[in-house]
Amino acid sequence: MSNWQQRESYLTDIAERCLRGHKSFDLRRSHLVEASQISKGTIYNHFPSEADLMVAVASAHYRKRLERAAVDDCDYQDCLIRFLMHHCWGLRDDLLYDRFIISRVMPNVELLEQATDDNRAAFEQVYGEYIQWNNALIQSIGVVEGFNRAELVANYLRGAQINCDDAGKHYNDASMYHQFSFALAQLMGHSDKRLPKLAAYISWLAEQEETANAA
Repeated sequence: MSNWQQRESYLTDIAERCLRGHKSFDLRRSHLVEASQISKGTIYNHFPSEADLMVAVASAHYRKRLERAAVDDCDYQDCLIRFLMHHCWGLRDDLLYDRFIISRVMPNVELLEQATDDNRAAFEQVYGEYIQWNNALIQSIGVVEGFNRAELVANYLRGAQINCDDAGKHYNDASMYHQFSFALAQLMGHSDKRLPKLAAYISWLAEQEETANAA
């Protein structure tokens, strides 16, 4: 990774931390100067506009989701369970760290048009790869005709993330993940398949805590 990439990764990490607990993307490039101790000129070189900052933060978010997807590909052989637990992990991650819900602002065609070509292309690539991973899993699980299942699931995921954040849901609530997974399976047309019981989510949450404590 080049020094430029390392610095941009550092800046997007700082931006993400500054946005924790926020319900709107009210962070500006000038706010990063004090938070990062990096000069205004350098920050503006990385993010030529406010739109570039937003797009770069979104790219970093979906890059982390792709990294988790690679872990889940190894951890779960069953495609349905892999899909459900991946999105449970994402919901838990957002709630645990009080992250800004990036789907409040992205994807956004008008915002992307305001960003520079490089930042726009970087977002489109990583977001496209993440959507492709999700859609491939839905295909592998088995498409039930009658509705655009991928669109239904995408809309539900966005709404669930925002609603759970607005409601102040607790990250360690096993019943929330149980209900969340059931809704996803329903939307994919696979509620008839064997789904994890509530006890499985209790065990999963305990495993997540153990992993975090061991890190």
